[in-house]
Amino acid sequence: MLTVKLFAKARDLVGSPTVQLAWSDGQVVAHLKQVLGEQYPALVPLIPRLFVAVNNDYAADSTAISQADEVACFPPVSGG
Repeated sequence: MLTVKLFAKARDLVGSPTVQLAWSDGQVVAHLKQVLGEQYPALVPLIPRLFVAVNNDYAADSTAISQADEVACFPPVSGG
């Protein structure tokens, strides 16, 4: 299982600060976004703009994720 932390609007849409996903080591961020959209349809409009951090670093869609990694998702922040 992979624990994914959700922040801001992503957390609000899901209704929880974390989600647990079935996960195989080596799957990539793009797959994570796909699974999130399938399991949490409310996130679908947000996913194209969703930032994913793996072990405190922004991750590209091609970044591999293992179950031991710390993964966080959050939308762009606006304001001034």
